Amino acid sequence: MTKSNLNLWPIGNCQVNGLIDQTGGIVWGCVPRVDGDPVFCALLNGEHQDRGVWRFELEGMVSSRQRYERNTALLVTTLEAADGSAIEIRDFCPRFERSGRMYRPVAYVRIVRAIAGSPRMRVVLKPMKNYGAEIAETTNGTNHVRYLVGPQALRLSTDAPVGYVLNGQPFRIESDQHFFLGPDEPFTGNVRTEVRRMEEETRKYWQLWVRGLATPFEWQDAVIRCAITLKLCQHEET
Repeated sequence: MTKSNLNLWPIGNCQVNGLIDQTGGIVWGCVPRVDGDPVFCALLNGEHQDRGVWRFELEGMVSSRQRYERNTALLVTTLEAADGSAIEIRDFCPRFERSGRMYRPVAYVRIVRAIAGSPRMRVVLKPMKNYGAEIAETTNGTNHVRYLVGPQALRLSTDAPVGYVLNGQPFRIESDQHFFLGPDEPFTGNVRTEVRRMEEETRKYWQLWVRGLATPFEWQDAVIRCAITLKLCQHEET
């Protein structure tokens, strides 16, 4: 269990957003809009921190650190274990122009990679429904899990072992693991390839957006970070 606090890091795409705690767990996030049903609501769950959360639990974790990629809303969390092993979690919500329109799906994207040793982790993904009243039921296929969070289900497409994800069992990370939690529709293309492409396109979007800001010479980094954070609080349609 992770003690709740307000040291939180926002991600988003002006359609949905999320708050990530100091260990890389998504503890707040609503669908299908920023003011929708909070499928991730562990921030308000008190002692029940294993509900309404999406967390990667590193075995033997002793420390964590976080940063944003410069001039973007891409968050990087590093978790380190007592045996020296470590993982890196990369979080973002896709936002970029595609076919002349802004692509901003109801989706959370996460990439986990081993950066030291032979880390073992387990995936805790327990979205809620009905404003935190019930844990969402699940169904699964060979490379996806469906979460019945309401009238519109969410689908997790991943190249991680689905059985281990569904049952919360620990497994060794031997290659990068890619996770796309979004609309309940078949994922087009290879998960790894498409997630990496989305990451690069989202990075380019934010860097281009920052170039259009009128920022002062002093405190430039802080002003840019504040501007990105304000942007994440917006809903595109309003």
